[in-house]
Amino acid sequence: MNARDDSALGQFWAEALGWNASVEEPGIVTNLTPVGSVYPDPVAVCVDVITVPEPKTVKNRVHVDLATTSAAHHADLVARLQDLGATSADVGQGDVPWTVLADPEGNEFCVLEPRTIYRDTGPIAAVVVDCTDPRTMARFWEEAMDWTLHEVTGDHAVLRSAKGVGPYLKFLRTPDAKTVKNRVHLDLRPHPGDDQTAEVAQLRTLGATDIDLGQGDVPWTCLADPEGNEFCVLTPL
Repeated sequence: MNARDDSALGQFWAEALGWNASVEEPGIVTNLTPVGSVYPDPVAVCVDVITVPEPKTVKNRVHVDLATTSAAHHADLVARLQDLGATSADVGQGDVPWTVLADPEGNEFCVLEPRTIYRDTGPIAAVVVDCTDPRTMARFWEEAMDWTLHEVTGDHAVLRSAKGVGPYLKFLRTPDAKTVKNRVHLDLRPHPGDDQTAEVAQLRTLGATDIDLGQGDVPWTCLADPEGNEFCVLTPL
């Protein structure tokens, strides 16, 4: 997650999720991890908040949905998030049972009404990606991540870890085209013992393309999926 201030935004999300915040590089990167989790753990999709110079200018194409367990939990969570600095956001959602908020830097996210499908995901119900073709995105990301495809239609696609734990990854059809670099993106890490170069080559055969974000000489590889969403392939642990 890009930010103008990784420490402040990292602290917001740590308190919002009930996770630990640790400084990887002062003034540059803040890491957020669930309490008690040991990486790699499919239960958790960890969050890195990274300082960038450019401001947010458009609605994010990637956001998180937060899970709730009851109507009371939903109301309490929304109130707590607003106390932490979240504000109401209108993205054209109309009259819906969930609540749309923005974090202190304007990143949109949703607090969902209780849904049975998200009862065991932890605080993050899903990472949601806007797209023009959910079927194409589902084919690419199912192969890229070794996750299980739960549902795919012309309007949406849903994936989850093959172990059946942790948040979902959801692709939603939207009419809006991608115009700027995403401020929220996925990082992939090969399994321990796997070869990063081979993984990158495989992703290219699936339809990923190389991109230059000004990253320079770094140990990770920056790619874009078939709809131009940036993502990084990290080195194995």
